[in-house]
Amino acid sequence: MPGEDRMIESESLPALLFFETPEQIYARVFRALRPRTPLPNLRVEFCQFANADSSISLRDGCLRVRISDLLAGAPAPVTEALAFILLGKLYRKPVPPMYAHRYRLYLNRRDMRRQAELVRQIRGRKFISGPAGQHHNLEEIFERLNAQYFDGLMGRPQLGWSRWPARGMLGHFDPSHNAIVISRIFDRPGVPALALEYVVFHEMLHLRFPVNHSGARRRVHTREFREAEKKFPRLQEAKEMLKRL
Repeated sequence: MPGEDRMIESESLPALLFFETPEQIYARVFRALRPRTPLPNLRVEFCQFANADSSISLRDGCLRVRISDLLAGAPAPVTEALAFILLGKLYRKPVPPMYAHRYRLYLNRRDMRRQAELVRQIRGRKFISGPAGQHHNLEEIFERLNAQYFDGLMGRPQLGWSRWPARGMLGHFDPSHNAIVISRIFDRPGVPALALEYVVFHEMLHLRFPVNHSGARRRVHTREFREAEKKFPRLQEAKEMLKRL
């Protein structure tokens, strides 16, 4: 990206960076963060993850870095940025903002987002129970909300309940599998119908208003999203019900 090129040039990256292997980059970053610590045995490998995930661990004197193969062709400055992020996390060192920004900027590129989406579709496993629960049917709720707020024009995605009655994530829309999944905490007697309908409506808005990617920023709840959400009657009352859950 042009903006990224200017950013890299302005940081005066050493020419050596572009001729280093991933192992050499991680070794150099390690020495920068831990100058008095001997470099442990280092292993960097690219794995077929379902997302652009990466991990780092230190066990039995071996420093093991596992990176998504989505990043196998990443430019050296991006590999360096990820090295600072992972090693900083491992050793609880603050990550300079320029490295976090550079890494997010790369992942936010349109071509990277398309590749990541395709990989999630092919490799990712998604448990989708189906819309019928023991006490509520998500398909009926979806169609009712679709007619009321979207003129019946929204295509119905896959609908299902989570495996467990999760409280941390009450619902989510997965664009890779075109699925809305609602926590089973709502599929039980005594749960207010208003709270469940609001969560389904909220996830339908994610289907209607996709995540906005701009530079290194990722906006999940855009201004259009928030304005559309206000059309839900008794919005504040529904949110208060969710807090009590």
